[in-house]
Amino acid sequence: MSCAITLKAKGLKLTPQRMLIVKIIHDAKDHLTADEIIKHVQAKMPGVNKSTVYRTLSLLEQYGCVFKSELDEEFIYHHEEEGHHHHLVCSHCGKTIDCDEDLFALVQRSLKEKYNFRIDFKHIVMSGLCEKCKNKNS
Repeated sequence: MSCAITLKAKGLKLTPQRMLIVKIIHDAKDHLTADEIIKHVQAKMPGVNKSTVYRTLSLLEQYGCVFKSELDEEFIYHHEEEGHHHHLVCSHCGKTIDCDEDLFALVQRSLKEKYNFRIDFKHIVMSGLCEKCKNKNS
């Protein structure tokens, strides 16, 4: 795991708790909330408290091992190996559609040219209506 190499290179300890949290996020099929991560960690390592998980998530985000995004007033996490991508989430049925990173390339260029500002679109979650729900409500 590249995250372990990153943490070790920064002189940080590779504690069993940290490695478990990285593994849980890495192996997840979907993005996970902090509460979901806590449940997985406590199922495998009873006694690990929530604050340990939150501190580890913050550390992993700081060093680029995980990405954190806000979805419906909750934070979700995904492993850095998934890369930068964005999501369209239907506010009616909850369907999630993954979008390519280059979706905002034109906006990034425009902001750079007009304001000399470099924006970092790491992981954006946008809500709206999917085609099926939009057609139901028409």
